[in-house]
Order: sequence, then C-alpha cells, then structure tokens
Amino acid sequence: MTFDADAKMQLLFALRSKGVTNKTVLEAMEKIDRGAFIQGYFSDRAYEDTPLPIPCGQTISQPSVVALMTEALDLSPRDKVLEVGTGSGYQAAVLSQLARRIYTVDRFSRLVRDARAVFERLGLSNITAFTADGSFGLPDQAPFDRILVTAAAEDPPGPLLAQLKIGGIMVVPVGQSDTVQHLIRVTRREDGFHYDDLRAVRFVPLVEGLGKD
Repeated sequence: MTFDADAKMQLLFALRSKGVTNKTVLEAMEKIDRGAFIQGYFSDRAYEDTPLPIPCGQTISQPSVVALMTEALDLSPRDKVLEVGTGSGYQAAVLSQLARRIYTVDRFSRLVRDARAVFERLGLSNITAFTADGSFGLPDQAPFDRILVTAAAEDPPGPLLAQLKIGGIMVVPVGQSDTVQHLIRVTRREDGFHYDDLRAVRFVPLVEGLGKD
C-alpha cells in the first residue's frame, strides 16, 4: 500500500482528534510512512490508528500513542536520544526527524535487522540500532538528552535514569503487564527526579535479557 494523500489526511486527522497539537511532531508523522514498517497480513491496515502485531510477539504502537510519546519528550534538534524497544523501527524513524542522533536497542536481533533495513531504505542515517538488553540502556553512549521506553516497567529502570542528563527527559510506561499502565514523564533536575503522570496506556512488558528470534 502506498502512503497516498487520503491515507495521510485520515491519519493526521486521527492524531489531531487524539490531542496531538505539536506542529513539528505532526510534520514528522506526515513524513514517515508507517506502511514501510508493516509487512504481510496486516499491511493493508498500516494507516489505521491502532496497534498491530509484528514478529517476535511484539507490536507496532498506534500512531496516536507514538505521536503523544514523541510530543512528551519535548525534543530539540540537537538532542541525543535513546529508545529502548526498537520493535518495527517506526518510533525511531519519527524521532529521527526531530533530533540529532537516535540510538535504539531491542532484545530481538531479527527486529533490529529488519529495522536497520528499513532505515537504510528510507535514508535515515542518524539512527543507530543495537541488539542489546535495553533495561540496562547504553552506558557507552550515555548520557542522553532524552530517553524513550516503549515497553512497560514496574518502575522507571535505575540504569536508564542514571544515563539521563541533568535537564533531560525520559518517557516510560509504568505498571504491571496485566493491568492498565501509566505513561510517566521523568525530568532529571539538579535536585533529583520529578515525575508527571501523562495518561493510561498499554504496552508489552520490559523484559531483561536477549530474546530468542
């Protein structure tokens, strides 16, 4: 399916109806074709505002949640960003339109390989993808201006908090995997970490260790 004008308009309307108002985020969502990240049986639903299955038992988040999480990061063009949970690569691609450098990690090597191929095809040269246990972040690349976690933890992971710059922001879903979770924005200030509860969400759980493809 091509990213045609009608599909683009419908998707952007859905984003605005869910409360996404940031102009630069909407422009990034308009530039990145979600259909490039969905293959096979569900490809004809790529432009619906709904989560969809991808390999390794994971999901691609619904576009409105991608947009709202991106908006919550309050990105600037010079930011260095860590994404935990590459998945299809769609979220990282959106982030790449708004920040200087994106580092993304996933525990499934198949997902990382597939995402790299799409990044290359789309010419997204400011994304670096790793197969790694994202719960420990990327200490060799730290600190980060922004951290985005696309899987739910019971609490914001300590190693990720430690890799956040003073003045940095982390957005992470928090809660038990079998209940409604809450999207939390953590801001690191000189006097410690400050937390804002943004909205109810539902994500796959953040799991330690590497996955079996």
